[in-house]
Amino acid sequence: MTDSRTGGIPQQHHAQGHYGVPLGQPGPQPAWVTASTGFGENGHRGDFGETFIRMLAAAANIDAARRERDRVGVDWQLGHPGRAGTMRYPVIEAQVKCTSSPTVHDEHIDFRLENKNYNLLAGREYSIPRFLFLVLAPSDPLAWSEATEDRLSVRRAAYWMCLHERELVEGKKTDKQTLHVPRANLLTVESLHDLFAKDYRDMLVVE
Repeated sequence: MTDSRTGGIPQQHHAQGHYGVPLGQPGPQPAWVTASTGFGENGHRGDFGETFIRMLAAAANIDAARRERDRVGVDWQLGHPGRAGTMRYPVIEAQVKCTSSPTVHDEHIDFRLENKNYNLLAGREYSIPRFLFLVLAPSDPLAWSEATEDRLSVRRAAYWMCLHERELVEGKKTDKQTLHVPRANLLTVESLHDLFAKDYRDMLVVE
């Protein structure tokens, strides 16, 4: 069964949320929530999404440097430590978006991206491969993570998309393009390494 609050992704019904309340069901909120400025708002969600990516990069043993100023559509630059027989220390760049209200289909996720951000990812005129990283988070911020003595679990998932083969679009910067982010492009430790492949560099026009 799917849950609209997670964008149609099936719930893990055995998982427990705050105070043991099953995830996806309302429960009592701790006092600190009301005292936490901006809790659950867009800025909080965006920070969670970027930290989600940073955690994956750390688990993959990939260097991650956050861009201090987002002027060119890049939030993170990721660096590979390199390995024998490959380019030494290749890098990629990523724009990170986090949503709690996606439209999820069997094979893809619909995501609306403003023209300004779209055009900063589309096309081949780059020297470094760049990607969209889309993080899906539950609508309830209290379900974003669960810490026990055994593990730290974060919910829900991240996906990647490459727009090198797309044409730039015209129109207002605030107009939006609907992207179909493939669900097969689940971002994992393994697939994060795959994004450093030569194929993506070969798609670029480097003068």
